[in-house]
Amino acid sequence: MNLDFSQIVPYIPFMLEGIWVTLGFVIIAIVIGFFIGSFIALVKISHIKVLRWIADFYTSVFRGTPLILQLMFVYYAVPQVLGYDISPFLSAILTFGLNSSAYVSEIIRAGIEAVDKGQREAAMALGIPYRPMMIKIILPQAMKNILPALMNEFITLTKESAIVSVINYLDLMRRAQVVGAELYRNFEAYIFVGAIYYVMVMMLTVLGKLLERRLKKSD
Repeated sequence: MNLDFSQIVPYIPFMLEGIWVTLGFVIIAIVIGFFIGSFIALVKISHIKVLRWIADFYTSVFRGTPLILQLMFVYYAVPQVLGYDISPFLSAILTFGLNSSAYVSEIIRAGIEAVDKGQREAAMALGIPYRPMMIKIILPQAMKNILPALMNEFITLTKESAIVSVINYLDLMRRAQVVGAELYRNFEAYIFVGAIYYVMVMMLTVLGKLLERRLKKSD
C-alpha cells in the first residue's frame, strides 16, 4: 500500500476549518431540535388525543425514514415546491433540527414520565397551574435525568453530519472529498478526516461521561 500523507499537508488548514463548519450547524440543529422536541414531548403527554396523534405521527416519520432521504427532500423539494432556493447550510440545520426533535421529544417524554407521579399530584393538590408546575417542578427534575441522553444525541448528530457532503456543504467530509479529487489521493484525505471525527466523538463522549458523573454526585 503506497500512502503519502505529505501531499495533503498543504491542505490540512482547509480540512481543519471543517471542524467548526461541522460543529456549527450541528450545535444549531441540536438547539432547534431541543426546543421543537420539548414542545412535541409536552404535546405527547397532553390529554388532547388529536394533538397526541399528530405528534406521534411526526415522530414516526422522522424516526422511520433515512436521514439522508430527509436531507435530499429538504434540499431539492423546497425549491421545487416553494420556489425558494434553499442553501446547503439552511438545508442541513433544518433537516438535522427536525430529525433531532423527533428523538429529543422521546427523550424528554421519557424523562418527564420518569419523574415521581407524587410530585405532580402534590402540585395539583396545592392548586398550582399546569404550566408553572411543568416549568418549575417537573421539567427541572426531568432535565437532570435526560441530559446524558441529550449528549448522546449530540454525539450521534456529529457522526451523521458527514452526509451533508452530498449537497456540497463544505463540512469535514466534503473537504476531504475536495482534497482527494484535487490530489487523486482520496485514501489519505479520508484517513485524516476520519481521525478528526474520531477525536471529536471521543471528546464529546468523555464530556458526556463527566456530565453524567457530576449529575450522579449531585443526587
